[in-house]
Amino acid sequence: MAYITGLTKSKKEWTPEFIVAIDDETCIGCGRCYKVCAHDVLSFEELDEDDSAKMFMKVDNPGNCIGCGACGRTCSKKCFSFAPVEA
Repeated sequence: MAYITGLTKSKKEWTPEFIVAIDDETCIGCGRCYKVCAHDVLSFEELDEDDSAKMFMKVDNPGNCIGCGACGRTCSKKCFSFAPVEA
């Protein structure tokens, strides 16, 4: 199975892993991933339960993802799922 690949600046082959999903049960809505994503992939979702509003992130524009993985590296709860894309 062949995946989409790219090259680093030093001409080393690299296979980007694109965002697949965010576990909304694990996500605490801190917004760190939102702040590091420069491609408008993520947005906030508010879940209103009783009198406490829980915030969590959602994948809003998955087609904008470039596969850099910055969101996953900044997530303290490790709630992101990534996968390469077939060529």
